[in-house]
Amino acid sequence: MNLFDLTGKTAIVTGGSRGLGYGMAEGLCEAGAKVLLLATSDSVFAAAEKLREAGYEAFGMKCDLADRAVTAEVFEKAVEALGGRLDILVNNAGVQRRHPCEEFPLEDWDTVINVNLNAVFQLCQLAGRVMLAQGKGKIINVASMLSFFGGYTVPAYAASKGGVAQLTKALTNEWAGRGVCVNAVAPGYMATEMNTRLLEDEKRNAEISARIPMGRWGTPDDMKGVVVFLASAASDYLSGAVIPVDGGYLVK
Repeated sequence: MNLFDLTGKTAIVTGGSRGLGYGMAEGLCEAGAKVLLLATSDSVFAAAEKLREAGYEAFGMKCDLADRAVTAEVFEKAVEALGGRLDILVNNAGVQRRHPCEEFPLEDWDTVINVNLNAVFQLCQLAGRVMLAQGKGKIINVASMLSFFGGYTVPAYAASKGGVAQLTKALTNEWAGRGVCVNAVAPGYMATEMNTRLLEDEKRNAEISARIPMGRWGTPDDMKGVVVFLASAASDYLSGAVIPVDGGYLVK
């Protein structure tokens, strides 16, 4: 038996139209899963089409994760589109806002917390109900290096990602014994659109790169293996973990 084979499995990946989300969705497709991408813009349809052109089963749906009613409605439609079963949920969607803490607008705080934490809990709850009824499922939340430390000018993001890590553990305590594994991956410094400002800051870029033992920033392809592992039978006795995918950044 190939422990990493996802043939016949169904998955939802939020924020799957670009960056890390697209990389993880592509990895699940490559392992055999049928994948539905959720994102806020029309780019989700082009991303799904790109996967289909490569020979994979993929679909795209738009969803405003900051709107709870819309999220619940779209989730139901997504599970229906996947044939009424959900084996894998990847909670990747996230937003970022940067301001000094003393100036951080409460509106931006609410935006970040709503998308990065509240929506993650709502989707975990919705998926959990389906998976518990099935007796099996894998939920993969996307945490961050800021689940471990605080960062600068990103208090809302740090709070949200710290919350994601703790939520992952709380869900595990209640669901792991009922067949649903809940884990999180914590990407390190990734060369994606969200980090454009850091990449363009020569001083910070150099400081970060010098601390990464592997000597480079990560890419969406670097997320594929760990997500396939957590989605597959290879990780059936693993739950409640927050796994850094950071080139060794945390240990230096």
